[in-house]
Amino acid sequence: MEIKDIQQRLARPALKLIAGGFRPCGDDEESWLGKVFLFAPDEGVPTNDAGEQLLPYAQFYLPGLPFHCAALEGVRVLTLFMSDPFPEHFEPMGNNWLIREYSADDVLVRKPLPVAHSFLKPFPLKAEAVPKDFPLWDGGGVPADLEDEILKLERAGEIQSYYDLVTHTYEHKIGGYPSFCQSGVDPGAGFEFVFQLSSDAKINLNVVDSGSLMFWKNVVTGEWALYYDFY
Repeated sequence: MEIKDIQQRLARPALKLIAGGFRPCGDDEESWLGKVFLFAPDEGVPTNDAGEQLLPYAQFYLPGLPFHCAALEGVRVLTLFMSDPFPEHFEPMGNNWLIREYSADDVLVRKPLPVAHSFLKPFPLKAEAVPKDFPLWDGGGVPADLEDEILKLERAGEIQSYYDLVTHTYEHKIGGYPSFCQSGVDPGAGFEFVFQLSSDAKINLNVVDSGSLMFWKNVVTGEWALYYDFY
């Protein structure tokens, strides 16, 4: 198999999200990390079973981001809240983490609802299109048949390693492939990788030890899954 054929099969578009570096405009059509201000009229900051407020991690205004994700079809605004410390891997959503999805028909109101114990520094996001994001080698999403083809290229001396063929976006992103630090995991049939938040000193986020929070959505049931790892 030719190198270009391998690259074509593996490549997925992604949207890299960069925190700060510009003055926010202050309207509702911005995406943020460390800040959530859009709520349904009857909503507030969610709490866990112990009555502790979850931390506001992200607010994405999807029509303002130049990226289409099939798993987010019909979603106008997505917000993310999480506990401190982090939930367990693949813990069901609801108690220690929560994603809220709003369509164009949902009424949203702007509410200044700060969480006193939040350690995250809020920054607006700017987006940078990544036409081709590639999976990491160890369990990151390379199909077995392509692994065999890549190993053939290595043995033939045409490449030194898989990473001569590809690039990977490790930053905050929507789409593309998850940035596993350890061997990759598979959340199960029907789950599509949607977005990740990576360790970022600017927003004061360190996922245990320079890791990433990774989120999948089941395209059949709508269920979300959370996993994270670190170095």
